[in-house]
Amino acid sequence: MIKTPFHLWRARAVYERGGIIAYPTEGVWGLGCDPFNPKAVERLLRLKSRPWQKGLILAVSNIKATELWLTALTEAQRERVLASWPGPTTWLVPHLERWPTWVCGESSAIAMRVSAYEPVALLAGAVGGFIISTSANPAGLAPAMSAQEVRHYFGHQVDLVMPGTVQGLNKPSAIKDALTGEIARA
Repeated sequence: MIKTPFHLWRARAVYERGGIIAYPTEGVWGLGCDPFNPKAVERLLRLKSRPWQKGLILAVSNIKATELWLTALTEAQRERVLASWPGPTTWLVPHLERWPTWVCGESSAIAMRVSAYEPVALLAGAVGGFIISTSANPAGLAPAMSAQEVRHYFGHQVDLVMPGTVQGLNKPSAIKDALTGEIARA
C-alpha cells in the first residue's frame, strides 16, 4: 500500500523532479504530477493525448487546503461542497486567477477533490497538498483499473507506479459545479 514512508518519500522525489506518478484512486488508476510545473503537466497531457483546454483535476490532501477557493462560494454552496468531502466527488470551484491555464484549461473554475481514500490523501499530503489526478489512460480508451494496465498503456513513460488497488467505484469521480450544483460528469 502507499502508506509506507518509503513509497511516499519516493513519490515526493519523483514529483519534485517533474515526474509522472501513477496511483490508485477511489475509482480508477490516476496519473499525477506537480500542477505548478508546466513541463510536467505538458508531458502528462502529451502522454494521454489530452488537450490542455479541457483542464485537469487536482487531488487535494485535506479540506483546509481548499479554503481559499471556497471563499468564492455562498454559504449554501460551501456547505454543499463540504458535505461531500472527503469523498469521491470533484467540484468545479472558481480558480480566482490563482491556478495556471495549463491546469484550468479554458475554464474559469478549478476541479478539486478531497478524497476519503487514504492512499490519495496521503500522496497529496506527501507532495505538498496538491497533485494532478487524471485517469490513467490515453484519450479515448478505458481508464486503467490496475498497475498492470497502467504499464500496458504507458510502458516506462510513467516514472513511478505506486503500490495499491482501486477502492472500488470502478469509474472516474463525479464532477459537479459548485456554483450551480449541476453534474458536469456523472
